[in-house]
Amino acid sequence: MSVAIVGGLHADARKAAVRRLLAEVPHSVALHHDLSTAAEGTVLRTVRDRTGVLARGRTPLVNDCACCALREDLVPELQRLAEGAAAGLTRLAIVELWDSGEPKAMAEVVAASGLTVTAVITAIDPALVLPYLANGDDLAERGLAAASTDQRTVADTFARQLEYAPVLAVADSPEADDEDHSLLSQLHPTAHRVPIDRAPERGTGNCAPTPNVPAPDNAPHPSARGAGNCATTPDEPAPVNTPRPSDRGAGNCATTPDEPAPVNAPHPSARGAGNCATTPDEPAPDNAPRPSDRGAGNCATTPNEPAPDNAPHPGRGPAPDRHPLAEAAFAGFDIEAAAAAQHPACALLPADADACGVSTLVWHRRRPFHPERLYAALEDLTCAAARSRGRFWLADRPDTLLHWDAAGGALCVETAGPWLASLPDAAWEMVPPVRRAAAALDWHPEHGDCCQHLVFTSPGLDRDGLERLLESCLLTDAEYAAGRDAWSRLPRPFDTFLEV
Repeated sequence: MSVAIVGGLHADARKAAVRRLLAEVPHSVALHHDLSTAAEGTVLRTVRDRTGVLARGRTPLVNDCACCALREDLVPELQRLAEGAAAGLTRLAIVELWDSGEPKAMAEVVAASGLTVTAVITAIDPALVLPYLANGDDLAERGLAAASTDQRTVADTFARQLEYAPVLAVADSPEADDEDHSLLSQLHPTAHRVPIDRAPERGTGNCAPTPNVPAPDNAPHPSARGAGNCATTPDEPAPVNTPRPSDRGAGNCATTPDEPAPVNAPHPSARGAGNCATTPDEPAPDNAPRPSDRGAGNCATTPNEPAPDNAPHPGRGPAPDRHPLAEAAFAGFDIEAAAAAQHPACALLPADADACGVSTLVWHRRRPFHPERLYAALEDLTCAAARSRGRFWLADRPDTLLHWDAAGGALCVETAGPWLASLPDAAWEMVPPVRRAAAALDWHPEHGDCCQHLVFTSPGLDRDGLERLLESCLLTDAEYAAGRDAWSRLPRPFDTFLEV
């Protein structure tokens, strides 16, 4: 049995994506936990297929935590469904996350149980991308908190949902214009964007002016279309010196004990985009074209020739002529690669771009920031773009890699371990290969991997002004020449962020 995780704060788009998968994939079921009933002391579980609800149940909160109750109930329910897979009862289990559910945490919980996650999909309404990125409200204020201690905001939660998933299920929104689609494309350029409806997704290349259409009335506090709209509410700006909690809410849940998948469960599909084997029960039509190498979209097997013995075991996927969202549900998902792609040391950050009124500025330098000047510029930098992220280097802590993560007018700064240049050679063996490879690609003969690598994406981005502000925060030539001993005596305003 394959497991596809579908999430996203855009509830209408998410529900439409789940309905599409249920309609397109035979023997598929959707499992959903409604955390809105947590005030009553329980979480409501629903299992349904294309015909309607199959079962409902309630599970009590664990330690007054709806997220923990979800964790305790999710895996046993999936394992129960997997037992029916051998009898052909369940081909695909669709885990529909609650609004503020974080796909990274749930994918890791499911994979740790021995089940096979073949897709992580975030459903998106393009017209709502900017309003949600600009919304600094706490989830608790919107009734979306997963626990009483959940201090996440709408903006940072949405940003993680969007950027973690390799597949974006895109709603056909009549309110979305070219700017909206360009913003989505620049925020996650490596994502496989799949239309929920059969109508093709609008491209981002045709940038003819279109009138700005406001977000629906029920969208959370939409901001105007431009950089710098970073207030958490229409009247009050968000404080930039309040660090986002390290506890990521629904995501930080301990996994359940590892349990292997049933012996008679179908072989998981290969872990990679494009390995979309057809279902064993439904061969491709005789006149289907022979696929070339297994790239994205070449998902049909040759009808007359069996796969070689050393080919990846096929998953019980949909027929090759099915909806692309159904194909994406069986494409395969690599938990470790997805986690590495979000780590600030080796994150796959967007590239420089400028299209349809939306810009992405990639700023890369080999000199440390002066901590006091950078701290004084934080509000302007945080509000300069709808979304900014990356890694940075402070002179007063030159061996520490720092993570920059801003959305909704709020900035989170966290330590992300040491720069590899600061480690002795013997310690490199303890560093994951993907981290070593990322450092090697960006290695400097003097500074190693120490650098500034920040990315800012927004409509109406003032690229020149932003670059001037960032440059002014670097050490001057004289300060740089003074050396590390002098740097260590500089003021340390970031201690308030890092709770030192």
